[in-house]
Amino acid sequence: MSVLFENYGKRRAQIVKGQGTIVEDSTGKQYLDFTSGIAVVSLGHAHPAVVQALQEQSQKLWHISNLFEIPGQEKVAEKLIANTHFSHAFFCNSGAEANEAAIKLARKHTGKHHIITFEKSFHGRTFGAMSATGQGKVHNGFGPLVEKFSILPFNDAATLEATVDDSVAAIMLEMIQGEGGVNSVSAEFAAAIAKVCEEQGVLLIVDEVQTGIGRTGTRYAFEQTVLKPHIVTLAKGLGGGFPVGAMLGTAELHATFSPGTHGTTFGGNPLAMNVAQAVLNHVFEPDFLQQVREISAYFVAQLRAHLSSSYTVQGQGLLLGIGCGDTEVAPYIAAAEESGLLLVGAGPTVIRLLPPLTVTKEEIDKAVAILKNILP
Repeated sequence: MSVLFENYGKRRAQIVKGQGTIVEDSTGKQYLDFTSGIAVVSLGHAHPAVVQALQEQSQKLWHISNLFEIPGQEKVAEKLIANTHFSHAFFCNSGAEANEAAIKLARKHTGKHHIITFEKSFHGRTFGAMSATGQGKVHNGFGPLVEKFSILPFNDAATLEATVDDSVAAIMLEMIQGEGGVNSVSAEFAAAIAKVCEEQGVLLIVDEVQTGIGRTGTRYAFEQTVLKPHIVTLAKGLGGGFPVGAMLGTAELHATFSPGTHGTTFGGNPLAMNVAQAVLNHVFEPDFLQQVREISAYFVAQLRAHLSSSYTVQGQGLLLGIGCGDTEVAPYIAAAEESGLLLVGAGPTVIRLLPPLTVTKEEIDKAVAILKNILP
């Protein structure tokens, strides 16, 4: 009998160590980790630069609180906003916290409360982020949600255009719905969002908690579209495994978050900032991002060459999905684990593929061979 709450559906394997894409369980069995801690371990497990950054900072200063200047925050913020239209950053500890900050900022800045989100979206499990999430299973049992969220069909421009009016503070969306099925924003929908935001003076919040920090082959996934969000939220890959979240915003929003309006005890602490800086030093290099795009193209080509045409391959970069029609994927994920490949679902009928951004062609070949063996 465990002394833990049983709010997670635990796997059988107990992972005790990892290096790069390979992890090992308590019995000594090794696996290819194509979950990356759900898009977190961007540079693989125990990357030397990340380990060094953590060790060096741990010997200097762990925590001082945001009552004091933390120089690492300025350094990481400068990297995140460089060559973008953003001007400022706020640091926290997770994606849910980043999204809560974004919701608060949008409401306070506009003086409006109505926020539009989309079906099958996932923005977190705190009350504001949960209310923004377009999945009933996340809401069930928790009573009244935060008011003034309208959840619309995804990639439905006509419904969006008919709904947005001068009561709307913001539109909030993911460029790829990771939890909801690896569903990408269409070019037409992106154009419609850009148009209504411009015409109605609506803020655009893009949740890049899963897609950001190189996961789709560019620094941020929105960079592959016409969209220029006012707010972007980040987490997961930013810390390479260390808890850190961030919110980026444009210059017009700066004065809205004045002293005392929002805060966090642990957010942006020296440990997190030193690790994030080490991650960004690698991931934001143009050659590294080009490598992600190339390895993604190879991965997609191998999947399409070796899997039955009854399966669809969707997503971008190294956030990919295998659509299995109406078939539940849980048995496939369990079979893959038995064969030495760790996977995660994206809704009930899609297998999500999230290897570290450093994954090799040889590791992809091994993963595809396992997938080919377990998928009928």
